[in-house]
Amino acid sequence: MLSWDELIKECLNCKRCGLSSSRTNVVVGRGSVNAPLMLVGEGPGEQEELQGLPFVGAAGRLLDLLLKALMFEEGDYYIANIVKCRPPGNRVPLDEEAEACLPFLRNQVYLIRPKIIVCLGATAMKYIIDRRAKITRIRGQWIERKGYWMMPTFHPAALLRDPSKKVLMFEDFKKVKEKLEQYR
Repeated sequence: MLSWDELIKECLNCKRCGLSSSRTNVVVGRGSVNAPLMLVGEGPGEQEELQGLPFVGAAGRLLDLLLKALMFEEGDYYIANIVKCRPPGNRVPLDEEAEACLPFLRNQVYLIRPKIIVCLGATAMKYIIDRRAKITRIRGQWIERKGYWMMPTFHPAALLRDPSKKVLMFEDFKKVKEKLEQYR
């Protein structure tokens, strides 16, 4: 496994897939590198690519509001994505793009050593928990694997399209907060 400095350098110089040819910035992550909670999304959007940080657009602002409402502290979490470069038109990453980037995410998990991993949306759930699972069937459920507690929930962007999901995601994050309290 790489150190943080080596990992960031590898990400910045990566040419493992076609996404590297059109990127403006590589989006590695944000938050505490000592966090007990890791939030993983799909990939950078337009604002994320411009700023080089995950979840800073409209969906990110909604996620930040949720975390603040439930009194998560900034040191509680680290946010990353399945892919580090923006797919054209914000499309879902292709399998080969996700597979090329997953070693970077695994390295981040190794360095952070979170106790809890929350998969934000179906793409994160697919590559972290189960490729055949349906987010609507397993969201909000705890899955323990290799010493990590994992929970899939909706991506914040889904709440922007369908506000009725806000209550469900809020309930999911209440469970995350309760689980997090066990590690303080």
